[in-house]
Amino acid sequence: MTMPEINREIRLAARPEAEPQPEHFELVQTPVPEPGPGELLVHNLWMSVDPYMRGRMSDRPSYVPPFQIGQPLQGGAVGEVMRGEGFVPGTLVLHNLGWREYAVVPAKHALPIDPDLAPPQAYLGVLGMPGLTAYVGLLDIGALREGDVVFISAAAGAVGSLAGQIANARGHRVIGSAGSVEKVAYLRDELGFDAAFSYRDGPIAASLAKAAPDGIDLYFDNVGGDHLEAALGALRLRGRVAMCGAISFYNSATATGPRNLSLAIGKRLTLRGFIVSDHQDRRADFLAEVGELLREGTVTARETVVEGIERAPEAFIGLLRGDNVGKMLVELA
Repeated sequence: MTMPEINREIRLAARPEAEPQPEHFELVQTPVPEPGPGELLVHNLWMSVDPYMRGRMSDRPSYVPPFQIGQPLQGGAVGEVMRGEGFVPGTLVLHNLGWREYAVVPAKHALPIDPDLAPPQAYLGVLGMPGLTAYVGLLDIGALREGDVVFISAAAGAVGSLAGQIANARGHRVIGSAGSVEKVAYLRDELGFDAAFSYRDGPIAASLAKAAPDGIDLYFDNVGGDHLEAALGALRLRGRVAMCGAISFYNSATATGPRNLSLAIGKRLTLRGFIVSDHQDRRADFLAEVGELLREGTVTARETVVEGIERAPEAFIGLLRGDNVGKMLVELA
């Protein structure tokens, strides 16, 4: 295997106060790093951009440390091992040192993947962190029950689209919101959602009431803000909210919560936030169930692909703007 000389990586150049712009990122050339004891040199083939990365661009307390100015960003990646201890060269692995073409990865943090089950990039989407997020959020956090009517925001994204398909496969009525006519059609015509609407077409509460006149039982929240407010109004007695994300706030310094939160008291609602990294014990069950649904064609996974490490910031900015359908990916090689 020919050894490279030059590595390219994306570093954080400055912290954005609102929406990230190209000038907040820097493309830097470095020598390809050398692995040490217990480490692997991995040639990254695919990398993921995900909404949670926006929070890491800000220097504020959170469940994960912020990115550091002048240092490469991090995130999910799939690559092939070039050399290192305990792995055959060419082995495909999943790890968390994306945003660079070559990474030195601790061997204990490299997870081999099965390319016979699905293409390698699927382990960054439907069979990766977004997929596990959908699975845990729907079944464990949201406590999906027989007969539930499920509402999902940002339903055309990587997490929402799979959560909806899992609920649909289990026989539930599923409603989704998205940001365009094209995405609404994708939810209904390709993914089998029972109803879908664009949040740009009018008040969300009115659109949700039309789609679910008798109310909903479970809300999978990827957006927060007015979506959460509408869901609180539509939830029936002892309804649940799986609080996965709040993308409507990520680029805002003046975020506000729902005005009707007090409804949670009288309706005896459960609102529960979660971080998927706390639920790795569910990975085997997730891969078994969703892997089978993927094999049989019950679940499909759309991808939006941007090519080249130099375009990774463009892909990330586009993700936050809602340019993607399904999983947003960057192909590096």
